[in-house]
Amino acid sequence: MNRLGKETSPYLRQHAENPVDWFPWGPEALERARNEGKPILLSIGYSACHWCHVMAHESFEDAATAALMNRLYVNIKVDREERPDLDHLYQTTHRLLSERGGGGWPLTVLLTPDRVPFFSGTYFPRTPRHGLPGFADLLERAEQIYRRQPEDIERLGAQLREALGRSEPIAPASAQAWDWQPIEAAVTALAAQIDPIEGGIGGAGSGPKFPQPQRLGFALRHAAEPVVLTLRKMADGGIYDQVGGGFCRYSVDARWAIPHFEKMLYDNGALLSLYCDAFLLTGEPRFAQVVEQSIAWVVREMRAPAGGFYSALDADSEGEEGRFYVWSRDEVVALLTADEFAVVRAHYGFDGAPNFEGHWHLRVAKSLDAVAAALGRSLLDANGLLQSARAKLLHARAQRIRPGRDDKILTSWNALLLHGLARAARVFNRADWLELAMATADFLRTELFCDGDLYATFQDGAARHRGYLDDVAFLLAALLELMQAGFRRTDLDFACLLGRTLLERFEDPQEGGFFFTGHDHEPLFHRAKPVEDNATPGGNGVAAFALLRLAHLTGDLTYGAAAERTLNLFHAYLRQVPHAVPSLLGALEEHLAPPRFVVLRGPTALLAPWQRALAARFDPHLMAFAIDAEVDGLPLPLEHPLTDHVAAYVCTGTTCLPAVSDLAELQAVLGQRAN
Repeated sequence: MNRLGKETSPYLRQHAENPVDWFPWGPEALERARNEGKPILLSIGYSACHWCHVMAHESFEDAATAALMNRLYVNIKVDREERPDLDHLYQTTHRLLSERGGGGWPLTVLLTPDRVPFFSGTYFPRTPRHGLPGFADLLERAEQIYRRQPEDIERLGAQLREALGRSEPIAPASAQAWDWQPIEAAVTALAAQIDPIEGGIGGAGSGPKFPQPQRLGFALRHAAEPVVLTLRKMADGGIYDQVGGGFCRYSVDARWAIPHFEKMLYDNGALLSLYCDAFLLTGEPRFAQVVEQSIAWVVREMRAPAGGFYSALDADSEGEEGRFYVWSRDEVVALLTADEFAVVRAHYGFDGAPNFEGHWHLRVAKSLDAVAAALGRSLLDANGLLQSARAKLLHARAQRIRPGRDDKILTSWNALLLHGLARAARVFNRADWLELAMATADFLRTELFCDGDLYATFQDGAARHRGYLDDVAFLLAALLELMQAGFRRTDLDFACLLGRTLLERFEDPQEGGFFFTGHDHEPLFHRAKPVEDNATPGGNGVAAFALLRLAHLTGDLTYGAAAERTLNLFHAYLRQVPHAVPSLLGALEEHLAPPRFVVLRGPTALLAPWQRALAARFDPHLMAFAIDAEVDGLPLPLEHPLTDHVAAYVCTGTTCLPAVSDLAELQAVLGQRAN
């Protein structure tokens, strides 16, 4: 066993029995490289990554390849979910170094002992294949270049530093005068990118397609129709688990039919919020069903006994991608009644050819309305048969060998799920979901916030790795959502603590914006301020948005000033590529048109109908807090007189209306401004 056996990351422990002399990233490995003058082979991946498993089996488990790696390199294995700082950095340098462009996992980077990259790639086969060099040959050639061309490598390192420096934004000399042009430009750009037939951003024709919930969420607020189409197509596609609920990471085709079968917590958290908003906007029952089934999935398969949620499910089981999820026709026929199979046969496409390696991966091939009509059944009857069939299929599937589960708990991903749970609890008036959301917030506060610091990961009863920008910003945004579903003073205090953490540990007060790593983090080759939305939201955009809202909530203008400095720093992004930064655009919208801020005060028993009425509105620019009479010592924006009835206090910016004591009147007041 190598050194990875003592690590907490499931991904690192998967490699503990490799013949490769793996080190985790840390002082021991870096000192070994310096002392021995060896280059570093850095391999970054994650436990649910299919091609990571392939490369491990082909190369890292091969004794001859491992011997070569051990002789020529100091080998470091990194879990990209535990160390997103390293992954962000070396994915960026990979894009600068690689003629093939792109990026992804496994990421293979060769570094000098000073951690400067001089070569990078992704997956390499053990022997030459598909135009890729063999891994062993590549390692030998690269090590010779390292020995024989040190000046060239030093020059390359200087060029990389310069390029990385140029990629960082520069604050303008004076504050920007903002208008709606970036928002309008982003709406136009995103509308042009959405596939008008199958929905989704990009990937028209051949795929792949990723959900991209941040971009879709922004577009939903401004040009809803193509987003609603996308969400329908995704919900009916194979990217959505028709039996168990929850979404896979992406579809390999343009029609959302066949996914890459791994399931990630972050996608499902963000998509919960998006489907809630789509339901508010359209009232479509299918969107409510997706929310309910997805929450059932995370509770059933992803929740840790002590609280919090695990990270991911692998794409593979029994050595085959998708095996856990696909079906043979005979297997389904044997499980269901004739009436159930008649519905399932047409609805899920068993009356057509298999769609995945001789098996059926379920997607909606024919609407339930059409199936019911063809069978001469009522829609209610057909739906009853479908749901009983789904329950039987889910029970049968549970007996199979499950995909591997990465059981580490990540703060940032749990925060995205917490946001979705809180939004769902509010929109659907589900006390059980609110209880689940509050329990998740309590877990993160008690287990991941230690000695005044928020930590990034939790595994085997211990928190590890001081938090990154995403951890703090995402959790702050989630708490602001949670307080609108159910107000607790503990959540307000925690939110204020996180807001101060953003300013003290991450903000650049001179230039503006937030670094991904804290001021006391280990020095890396480059320190970035990430803003673009990718698989997860851009940390600077979420931080700016959340701080603007925290300023309204507390009356502390220092939070709003930091958000405005962030907008100022990223002015070029907002002017030139606004569609790449939808989270930051959300902050710009709040800056240009402050949200309406509603505080409901009164006896607990009387607050509920008012809160439900506000939750039923699709109004992204509304913040509403129902605070019962038991809560006192509130910040000034929340502190209003108490009476024996409910009173609503409506403010926009620093302008407040007289108290409203009639719910219909409140609805009329809020209806004066369009969504």
